[in-house]
Amino acid sequence: MNNKGGSRTVFYVLLAVVVLVVTGASILFGAIDFSVKEIGQALLSLLPGQPEATLNQRIFLELRAPRAVLCLLVGASLGVGGTLMQALFRNPIVEPGLVGTSSGAAFGSALFFVLGSVLNLPAGAWALPFAACLGGILSTYLVFILARSKEDGRASIVMLLLTGLAVNALFMSAIGFLSYIARDPQARSITFWSLGTLSGASWRAVQIVAVSTVGGTLLALFYAKQLNALMIGEEEATYLGVNVSRLKWIILSINVVIVAVATAFTGVIGFVGLIVPHILRMIGGADNRYLIIGSALTGAALLTLADLIARLALRPAELPIGIVTSAVGVPVFLLLLRRSRYIF
Repeated sequence: MNNKGGSRTVFYVLLAVVVLVVTGASILFGAIDFSVKEIGQALLSLLPGQPEATLNQRIFLELRAPRAVLCLLVGASLGVGGTLMQALFRNPIVEPGLVGTSSGAAFGSALFFVLGSVLNLPAGAWALPFAACLGGILSTYLVFILARSKEDGRASIVMLLLTGLAVNALFMSAIGFLSYIARDPQARSITFWSLGTLSGASWRAVQIVAVSTVGGTLLALFYAKQLNALMIGEEEATYLGVNVSRLKWIILSINVVIVAVATAFTGVIGFVGLIVPHILRMIGGADNRYLIIGSALTGAALLTLADLIARLALRPAELPIGIVTSAVGVPVFLLLLRRSRYIF
């Protein structure tokens, strides 16, 4: 695909069509299948003067529909987060889960679940995302600081991955400890989160994740040109007027917020942020203005497809979605790791 705006517009339209198709399949099929007629009747029941929604219609309106929308938003968040991290470190094998963001956010969420009632912490709509953000900030910056070289303050990809593995192990062990001391309902919630699940989707979760996803993506697009300059090199970016240190902290902060808020409601879902930018880069190059929009659409489509597989593979039971994404992501990661000398 060439770099002309028309070609990219066509590509975005095709991606949007794919998103609509997989979203339609996600809405129609699951533990209970819905026909288009049943969906229309469920939507009509929301209008004044219409009969009250039946049980199946309520299942669609209160469970299936918010799950489908939340899946789109979370997939977009993970895709954009992966693009930002790969652009920041100029390496295609970096993603939010590998640098501690997801595990830290899951730790913050688990800590809130276990200690929230004991410490009488406020239980407002934003309390859980706030706890997840704090955990994500702690883990991400811990990885970034520990991986930096003493000589020049930069983080090599090898040190970043090794430090990320260590910090991930630390926070996952902390989550395991919280699961051990938690009461049974809390322990089940933490276990599901550690594997990734969309079963707790609600319209309130959709509203909160929509704010972080849309806001973070728009802010990322604002810094896309500076990220393009950074890909040439830090010194070259500085010559072009980019405040590299400030840009790094801004991009890290955007990544932490969008990924941590998504993780607060879905748990740890790995490898989406790794696969999506790599696929798009192979198709259309490394221009972050293209990658950020494309990764939002592709991430939404990919995670929705993974969720559909998770719900249909063992229905009426369902697999944790993190198992599905890891089954695809781990081979891709190992392949990229063998080619780790590749830089943009």
